[in-house]
Amino acid sequence: MTQMTIEQAVQLALHHHRAGDLATAQSIYEQILAADPNNVDAIHLLGLIAHQRGDNERAVALMGRSVELAPTVAHFHANYGEALRAMARGDEAIAAYRRAIELNPTAASPWNNLGIVLAQQGRHDEAIEAWRRAIALQSDDCRFHDNLGTALQEQGKLDEAIACHERAIQLNPDFVSAYSNLIGTLKYNPATTPQSLLQQHLRFAAHFAEPLRRHIPPHTNSRDPNRPLRIGYVSPDFRRHSVAYFLEPILRYHDRRRFEIYCYWSFSLADEFTERFRACASVFRSIVPLDDEQAAQLVRADGIDILVDLAGHTACGRPLLFARKPAPVQVSYLGHPCTMGLWAIEYRITDARADPPGMTEAYHTETLVRLPRTFLCYQPSAEAPSVSPPPCDSCGQITFGSFNNLAKVNPSVIATWSRLLAAVPGSRLLIKSRPLNSPRTVARITEAFAAHGVDASRLVLLPQKLEVADHLATYSQVDVALDTFPYNGTTTTCEAMWMGVPVVVLAGDAHISRVGVSLLTTVGLEELIANDLEQYVNLAARLAGDRQRLRELRAGLRQRLAASPLLDAAGFTSELESAYRDMWRRWCESG
Repeated sequence: MTQMTIEQAVQLALHHHRAGDLATAQSIYEQILAADPNNVDAIHLLGLIAHQRGDNERAVALMGRSVELAPTVAHFHANYGEALRAMARGDEAIAAYRRAIELNPTAASPWNNLGIVLAQQGRHDEAIEAWRRAIALQSDDCRFHDNLGTALQEQGKLDEAIACHERAIQLNPDFVSAYSNLIGTLKYNPATTPQSLLQQHLRFAAHFAEPLRRHIPPHTNSRDPNRPLRIGYVSPDFRRHSVAYFLEPILRYHDRRRFEIYCYWSFSLADEFTERFRACASVFRSIVPLDDEQAAQLVRADGIDILVDLAGHTACGRPLLFARKPAPVQVSYLGHPCTMGLWAIEYRITDARADPPGMTEAYHTETLVRLPRTFLCYQPSAEAPSVSPPPCDSCGQITFGSFNNLAKVNPSVIATWSRLLAAVPGSRLLIKSRPLNSPRTVARITEAFAAHGVDASRLVLLPQKLEVADHLATYSQVDVALDTFPYNGTTTTCEAMWMGVPVVVLAGDAHISRVGVSLLTTVGLEELIANDLEQYVNLAARLAGDRQRLRELRAGLRQRLAASPLLDAAGFTSELESAYRDMWRRWCESG
């Protein structure tokens, strides 16, 4: 420092910073501040290092000071927004991005980051506009196209979303997230066949996983078939998430004498659910700061015997962690309703209703392990209100309802629900989904039903309510719930039944379209499973016309669920553990 100017020191620190030598860069920045306490570049760049290391509280403090000292520097505001976003301070992040855009209207990155926060807040119309602006400024950035595709998928604009993800892949064939997001969107598309979905997974595996195969070292785990096992669960959803309602009871009831439970968490923001999962685990680790190779090395170092993927190609999933085969036995379960297509994952957990023997094996690269009663174990929310009487008793009008992801409400579903409304005069349809906070989306859905002769007065279109109690209380307005197809609901079906609302489902020919069959069979309501669209409409219409049956179901459904295998957490976990033990024995015998 004594032999160079402050500006030269800043440039030297930047050189180390850009090379990834954060420790040296930080040391120089701190020396600069010792000589010049208000050097705004050093203050800001120290904040950037703090952000890169995950210390966003310090990052916000430092970057906040830098924007006060230099309020007209656009990239200071843009970086400040990133630190605020990491702290889940969305409104402040939006303000920072907008200020960066005002100061430098030709920069594309702030538009992209603005879109991310807007989408997180459910403001998808604004997010889509932000990403279109980013693309207009920088059309060759694969991230912008991929992000736009995800927002379009959320609104149910599947063809546009698929085109965006494919464009992202075209721009960058090594962009892992775009492949995963494409697969995620294709799952919703009724034109996607089980075979074509398998091919997309194999495409991903061939490009990303196969090159890793020759570098996988042998596993040194003891091949004792009867010893206690270390089970590793990998998920971004150790938090308030639909997956949590099916995972927490398993972790709570694992036999700790025979199984040691490791949780590998791939999401950054914790909540009260996270703390409950942490308490259920023998070891709870965040792998957010680790790349897939580092995470795989950690799993190997932990001596995991069976590693379970709970996310697949969903947001923040880590498929390429599994492609590195860090555990001798690897399993796909719960979060991804189809094959992973990876040779490194040997098994997939299911049951004989969701995957009847002889029906779906051809669509999987994994061996299907069918649990004896059900592949799901549901834990209802403690915030659920009491069951209310059927609303038709007080208003005299039948209300059908669906709270599924709007991307599942495809044109065939809309046409079928329109037929049902025509078959039940005076009835109405309540749809509740997050994207319905957008007037444009409401108008689009209303127009889609109008094309089938359904007047807007027969539709109740509601946005998602963030509070669980309020969300579940909305079932007090629904007499009969309608499952979507070909992508069935899972949590929505369980929640509806827990709130006393019967669900009519359509059986398909793949796991993704047979989850409803599994759930209704498990609770003894096979009478509500349709095998074709005509039967689906007739079942729902007949149930709507039987007020006494609706009252009986309403009064008894919660108790029916409580007494079913679906809520038998201890028994279910024991069956799952038996499946794990069988998998382990097969590996021991293969050596």
